[in-house]
Amino acid sequence: MTIPSPLLSRPGAVEAAGADAGVALHYGEPLREQRALAAGTAVVDLSHRGVVTVTGPDRLSWLNTLSSQQITNLAPGESSELLLLSVQGRIDFDARVIDDGGTTWLIVEAAEAAPLAEYLNRMKFMLRVEVADVSADWAVMGSTRAVPEWSGLLAWQDPWPHVSAGGYSYATVSEEDHPGLERPWFEYLVPAAELEKVVADRPLAGTLAAEALRVAAWRPRIGAEADDKTIPHELDLLRTAVHLAKGCYKGQETIARVHNLGHPPRRLVFLQLDGSQHTMPAAGSPVLAGERKVGTVTSVAQHYEMGPVALAVIKRSVAPDEILTVLDGDEPYPASQELIVAPDAGQVVGRQTGFLRGPRE
Repeated sequence: MTIPSPLLSRPGAVEAAGADAGVALHYGEPLREQRALAAGTAVVDLSHRGVVTVTGPDRLSWLNTLSSQQITNLAPGESSELLLLSVQGRIDFDARVIDDGGTTWLIVEAAEAAPLAEYLNRMKFMLRVEVADVSADWAVMGSTRAVPEWSGLLAWQDPWPHVSAGGYSYATVSEEDHPGLERPWFEYLVPAAELEKVVADRPLAGTLAAEALRVAAWRPRIGAEADDKTIPHELDLLRTAVHLAKGCYKGQETIARVHNLGHPPRRLVFLQLDGSQHTMPAAGSPVLAGERKVGTVTSVAQHYEMGPVALAVIKRSVAPDEILTVLDGDEPYPASQELIVAPDAGQVVGRQTGFLRGPRE
């Protein structure tokens, strides 16, 4: 059961629903809050996020063997991202990772915390590790800037959109031109009992603001962009969450095979929606090319500069210049697509780091 954040008592707070239940959707002025969050003068309450800890001397090497990321030598205070995959290479868990020298902290979506802790406990065997779901004891606060007053708190810094060591970009733009650079992102771990004291009178933004900035940065979110068939290539997650030269882990064969072929079956795309309507389509609405369904809208937002925008996952075969239509019930929304994941490897402009390409299969 979600425990409502004490920050919902702030004036104007309207609680979010769905994956963000328990925190504020907005505090009465969504676009003003979004501008303030983008400028770094407001912070966002993410205290509904799940937090799982792993302690013990084997914690980093153990997580390294289970996950897609190389974290054996993760330094205290260094941030990373890892995926836990199925045998078929589909995403089971996506975790933000930071270690403080004695504990590895995994920040996840609210619904992922308990299943993740259960999965990790099943995988312990005889190793010197302890796993705990500490979501009730810790809150998360988000910001686009480092907060000097919170320098004593542990903070995860999103590596997106930089290509991490051993990673690979599937984007059609260079790292230097990636819109994600306009959204630096920090998530601070705050003792839940001290949340109101730590936040004090700092201006707050709701999750509407955070989601709009995320969509504009092309940053995928598990539970939104991912479904039970998603592989990391489709969402450009090889750039931050996969190390292509590390040792074996569950799902590695699919990662290598699809990467060598260069053709993930679907691709993440950014949609600029027709702003003439007074409404926006809902996440889950079908994306059409002519009369043919080619994908699904995964996230929708009203951006303070660009207007209505969305992320969608569509078939790789859709032509990059095709005008698409989002259909919400009987209401059509014309949408122009902006490539995020290239339809084929020949269009990739990004770079790879520390990867030795194996033979094609």
